[in-house]
Order: sequence, then structure tokens, then C-alpha cells
Amino acid sequence: MLKLSGEVMEGKKGSGIDFDVVESLCKEIAAVQKLGVEIVIVIGGGNFWRHRDFVESGIDRVHSDYMGMMATIMNSLALRNGFQHHKVDARPLSAFAMPVVIEEYLRDKALAYLDKRKIVICAGGTGNPFFTTDTAAALRALELHCDVLMKATKVDYVYDKDPMKHKGAKKFTKMSYHKVLDLGLGVMDLSAVSLCSGNKLPISVFNLTKKGNIAKVVKGESVGTLIS
Repeated sequence: MLKLSGEVMEGKKGSGIDFDVVESLCKEIAAVQKLGVEIVIVIGGGNFWRHRDFVESGIDRVHSDYMGMMATIMNSLALRNGFQHHKVDARPLSAFAMPVVIEEYLRDKALAYLDKRKIVICAGGTGNPFFTTDTAAALRALELHCDVLMKATKVDYVYDKDPMKHKGAKKFTKMSYHKVLDLGLGVMDLSAVSLCSGNKLPISVFNLTKKGNIAKVVKGESVGTLIS
């Protein structure tokens, strides 16, 4: 399970989609698939809409979250287009019903696509407001029997403080679920960490901006932080 934030899609544009970034990302993931790996992707929508960025708009939280779900669908379609350029069949499935645009997420359908060596892109979050796409990634990873949840970020490790703001931030190469929860670290939604903890699903947090890191994590190399 590869969890991608919506911000990854915007590159340096600040919002929307940078298709050069999408092309590069799809190329890297396609190469990893050739290693014989089954790949599921959960994509966020923060490059278009995310509730916490627009609280001052006064939009009702439920409607705001639905807007975020639609943003993830846009990103999933962009990813599919990127994979097609590399002759890779990727199937976007959404928990948020939009049948004219995207197939509905059904667990058995997703498993069938994985059996056929297709990449499955899960959009629409959990299909419910008040849940983040991190939680959706943990849920889908468990439903689809994933071996690891790979949380792609912009930093190399999990730190006890924001390394962008604190020079003395301590890094972790390995840590327990309970330590993440006790410290209240913001690397991932804590409900997602709790879900992984209860089902013993390891979480790998790594820097996506360094090319080759996805393959290194898949191969079991020491990259980033392992939460288990």
C-alpha cells in the first residue's frame, strides 16, 4: 500500500497537478511493479481541497470533506493517465460514488484486479466525512491483505519535532506504534496508526522526493522509519 498525499501531485506549482511530476512518479512505480509486486495506491486531495486549509470559508465540515473526496478522484484519474503512458493498467476505484466518472470501490473487485496484475488506485477516502485519507490507506491496506503501508513524505525519517522548524529534532529509524501515539506525532493521522497497531500492519515512512526510495522500501532496505 502506497499512500500519496495530494501535495505530491502539485510539484512546485503550489496547487493543482504538475504532470511532469505525475509522469516521473508513475514511471518509478511502474518499475517497482516489474519486481513482481502487487501495488495499491491511496491518493489524497490536498492539492485541490482539504478541509483544514479552508476552515475560514465557513463551509460545513461534511460538505467540505465531500469536496475533498472529489479532489482525490481527480488525482486518481490523473495517475491512471500517467500509468497509461508506461503501458501499465491502473484501475481507479472510488468509495465515493461517481459512476459516470469512476468505478465503485468494492473489495472483491479490487482483489480481482490485483490478481490480474493491475495497479489499484483507491480514491474517495473511506467514503465518509471526518476520516482522513491516511485512515483510508490503513483500512484499504488491511482489506486487501497488503504487507506494508508505505507513507510517502517529504522528509527522510519520523522526527520528535518538525525538522523544518527545529534544528535539534531527533530522528527515529525504528519505533513502536505506541510511541507514535504517546508522542502524538503528526507524521500520520493517529487513527490510522491505531488501526495499523491493532492489526500489526507495519508502516514505512520515507522520503518520496529521493528517486529509488519506493523500490528500496519494497526490497526491505533500510530507508526512512519503520513503525511496528
